Amino acid sequence: MNKKKRVVIALGGNALGNTLPEQMQAVKITAKAIVDLIEEGCEVVVAHGNGPQVGMVNNAMIALTHEDQEQPNTPLSVCVAMSQAYIGYDLQNALREELLNRGITGIPVATMITQVRVDEHDPAFEHPSKPIGKFISAKQAKQMEENFGYMMKEDSGRGYRRVVASPKPVEIVELDTIRTMVDSGNLVIACGGGGIPVVRQGNHLKGASAVIDKDFASCLLAKELDADYLIILTAVEKVALNFGTPEEKWLAHVSIDEAKRYIAEGHFAPGSMLPKVQAAVDFAASKFGRTALITLLEKSRDAVQGKTGTTFRS
Repeated sequence: MNKKKRVVIALGGNALGNTLPEQMQAVKITAKAIVDLIEEGCEVVVAHGNGPQVGMVNNAMIALTHEDQEQPNTPLSVCVAMSQAYIGYDLQNALREELLNRGITGIPVATMITQVRVDEHDPAFEHPSKPIGKFISAKQAKQMEENFGYMMKEDSGRGYRRVVASPKPVEIVELDTIRTMVDSGNLVIACGGGGIPVVRQGNHLKGASAVIDKDFASCLLAKELDADYLIILTAVEKVALNFGTPEEKWLAHVSIDEAKRYIAEGHFAPGSMLPKVQAAVDFAASKFGRTALITLLEKSRDAVQGKTGTTFRS
């Protein structure tokens, strides 16, 4: 019997929607694509972003402090944990239902609330750049700075938003548990939103005011689980050079050296396609035989079959 291919999927925001009702509908479509891969003979681990979700949780917690002066401000790390749980709740139920609808039994689905350690000396802490939450006025931004010590930044004339650090992931704290669950045949959802950012203080893990890029966290998870594939799902079927210009060129197969050259030439937008390509290169270069793919959610099965998507191999 052939060994199943181990696949780590990094779900983008388009796979989860922007509101609670949107999420409940989106995860049904997402579940179909994931179960397609299971039917293809893959052993799947799911990671995901939490961009709009952690912002909603953060806004709700701030609103609570306005309603009740006795309520302390909720740390961002706790907001990430909350978003992991409720996204995982919807995802695991949708996946369980889709598996049973196809007559697939014996694959338990579970969400692991995952802490990811970051380096407290990461330069990202000196230059917070990741916006979260809604746009607010200059007056409101000043109040947030004074009341909570937030760093607020004006964004292209649209108002002010909180910005936080986005450090690189160093260690997945619950890795051994995740590995045991995956090896036992579970369909595991882990590293939601890039993981709950923590720093180590002796034996204590302290939550950090940061968000971790889900593509980098997914890459680390895939390497640590010795996955065969890292599939990064996004809003386009393939990666392009000169995206959105008359010279646009879609890429099918990219070597590590080619990808590094394209990165150096500035072809990929920071905060958008760049971290996806960087994560893909990191994973594919980490061990011979590993493959990274970037494609659309609904094209993930075709991408594994080599029919579409952008493939990165060493």
